[in-house]
Amino acid sequence: MIEIGKKAPPFTLLRDGGTTVSLKDFEGQWVVLFFYPKDLTPGCTSQAITFTQTLSGFHKHDAVIIGISPDSVASHDKFIDKHDLKIILCSDESKKTLESYEVWKEKKMYGRTYMGVERSTFLVDRCGTIKDAWRKVKVPGHVDIVLTTLIERNS
Repeated sequence: MIEIGKKAPPFTLLRDGGTTVSLKDFEGQWVVLFFYPKDLTPGCTSQAITFTQTLSGFHKHDAVIIGISPDSVASHDKFIDKHDLKIILCSDESKKTLESYEVWKEKKMYGRTYMGVERSTFLVDRCGTIKDAWRKVKVPGHVDIVLTTLIERNS
């Protein structure tokens, strides 16, 4: 079960460009993990662009931004190219990491039930411990909240 104060579930995933990335690669840094439903959709695009626009603020506080969705690496590469994104995007087509972070959920829209990603963000500290979690994220203003929380936690 995902809980604040517990170790973040480890993962190794393919990232944009086709290389792998693991949570353990960032030991000693803060990590912002954001889980999102789909590349190139309005909400996900807005969120990714806003993280890119504020990246220097996160870097100033020694944090890396990693977005994770079930989309393919090829989809991530198109997403990055189209919007000049500067964040890491990881592909979890198997949905194992999505499940370990409890963001692969049953959803309902227009009377239809389906499985999908619940937009969520986790702030992981330098030791790999989950310090904050935001579930059912609404995109407007969210990135600012995450950055403000990082600054407070890092001071």
